[in-house]
Amino acid sequence: MTDELAAVRSPVHARVRHGLRKPANWFALLRFAIVGASGYVINLAVYTLLVHAAGVNYLVAATIAFLVAVTNNFVWNRHWTFRARDGRARFQAMRFFVVSVVAFAVSLGLLQLLVAGAGLPKVVGQAIAVAAVTPLNFAGNKLWSFSSR
Repeated sequence: MTDELAAVRSPVHARVRHGLRKPANWFALLRFAIVGASGYVINLAVYTLLVHAAGVNYLVAATIAFLVAVTNNFVWNRHWTFRARDGRARFQAMRFFVVSVVAFAVSLGLLQLLVAGAGLPKVVGQAIAVAAVTPLNFAGNKLWSFSSR
């Protein structure tokens, strides 16, 4: 068996292919996108208010906006997206927060590059940075935070 063929038959590849064939996963992705959109709006609203109305530093504002949005997203994703009602809320919250912090760190670095490096407006930079890390966030939460295993 060649290395390429072995890579194609890897357990990860098979798991992804199997997962893509399940309609329930597509509905979960749709629900995740809806929850993510609400978190996105909350994030940008809080961020914009802090930066423009309160004069808070844009990186501090991004952190506060993240904390508000991540709380909203955990509640909705746990109860609606992944329907994880088996009593492990603290365990799931810890994992959800870890995944979210990793995604947030990536988005914060991207925000810094977009605003300080590329000269984009702060709110536009935040919008791009948050959207860019969404796939990472979904994968981490689907496969780890709310995994049924």
